[in-house]
Amino acid sequence: MRIRTAILGYGRSGSSMHAGAIAANSPFELVAVCDIDPARQQQAAERFGCKIYDDYHQMLGRERLDLVCVITRSDQHCPMACDCLAAGANVLVTKPWALDQAQARRMIAAAQESGRQLLPWLPSRWGSDLCRLRELLAAGAIGEVFLVRRSVCSFSTRNDWQTLRRHGGGYLLNWGPHIVDTPLVLLGSPPRSVYARMKRTINPGDGEDVFLALVTLESGALVQAEFTIAAEHLPSWFVQGTAGTIVVRGRELLWHRETPPLPDDPTRYSSRDEGGETTQETLAPALYGDENQIYAELAQALQGERPFPVTTAHALELTRVLDAIRTSAERDKVVRL
Repeated sequence: MRIRTAILGYGRSGSSMHAGAIAANSPFELVAVCDIDPARQQQAAERFGCKIYDDYHQMLGRERLDLVCVITRSDQHCPMACDCLAAGANVLVTKPWALDQAQARRMIAAAQESGRQLLPWLPSRWGSDLCRLRELLAAGAIGEVFLVRRSVCSFSTRNDWQTLRRHGGGYLLNWGPHIVDTPLVLLGSPPRSVYARMKRTINPGDGEDVFLALVTLESGALVQAEFTIAAEHLPSWFVQGTAGTIVVRGRELLWHRETPPLPDDPTRYSSRDEGGETTQETLAPALYGDENQIYAELAQALQGERPFPVTTAHALELTRVLDAIRTSAERDKVVRL
């Protein structure tokens, strides 16, 4: 079965990771690209020899499509996805799939009404760091995990729609699907409450470029997720357990294993100098997921061979948490989920 596919939004992400993965996976046939930029249209036509559109409504009316990949501005995702579903196509929606819960529920309802699949794009769930950490925690490598810190640092600026709230800009929606979702997946416990802070520092516009969220899980474990403006980088992961700590800096993973002995002498305490074991390893390159692998699994889902690993329920739960982070920061309060 050939999967007749269209890309809606042939910008940086659409023309690179999505177009490349579609070309690399034989079940897909790229039959159309829609973009309002004439230069992008020409690039797509020269690369794929496919139909080109500047109006996605025309594309939906003229093409028989099995899949539309919506890779546009964040505020356009929900209306475009709903239109594509109503036209009879399955829809992949890049992150963030929705600006808030209301939009997410609207898309889910549209998918149910159409009988088509709505497929959220959360590539970090395939990330080599998350995959390795899940293996280590499943093996009890550092005992019971009580705190996971996940951070991304940048000291660069941008001057596009991502800085404007009216277009769904701001780093919470841009980076939250990477750094809020993955520690929640790692620990596998539902979130119970959120306390957060956000601010704009060096970027133009009115969207935040710093957020810090503390999420308490039903298990009692804590998740701290942070995107921050800094010239020096924090560890990308800092996973704390009762029998050790795992530190990830990019592709380098350092695993400290130790169960500190209880001192016989109450006037002293044990320290890492007295024992323990440290292991260092290098992770596979795909820290934010291998798009070729993801599209291969997407093809299996569309061909009815197995469900897509990321469900709309998963994506809705993440949207609930991101909404709670924004509400907590704006109202200076703990938000219970």
